[in-house]
Amino acid sequence: MMQLVYDSLTGNVRRFAEDVSRQLGGMPLFAVSKAQDLPDDDYLLLTYTFGTGGVPASTQAFLQQRAAGLRGVVSSGSFHWGQNFARAADVIAGQYGVPVVAKVNKAGSAADRMRVLAWINEQEERAGNSKDVEDVN
Repeated sequence: MMQLVYDSLTGNVRRFAEDVSRQLGGMPLFAVSKAQDLPDDDYLLLTYTFGTGGVPASTQAFLQQRAAGLRGVVSSGSFHWGQNFARAADVIAGQYGVPVVAKVNKAGSAADRMRVLAWINEQEERAGNSKDVEDVN
């Protein structure tokens, strides 16, 4: 079963991850700071972009320990950073050979959540673990 792993500085990514988890009926959700509690299953990483396009040190440290289950990445950012908007997703995708599932502005929108939910559902169906998405409104 897919899990959600998040790293959040301001709470935006945490709220986004909690919303996605709730809409999937309580999909397992872990903070990178609790990596020791993460089962050895596949996961979607949700993180933020630090500074002018960097991957947070806490996310980097987590990936050094637990990269094996990484299946995709979502990053938040702010549109005002232009080409560096949510760039952490591009960096992680390039380093680990996984898809960028979404780049979200701050705490994301309903459309962002639907994009992530659709990707998770596709992955779960491929693995034979179909999840029902709850109403996102």
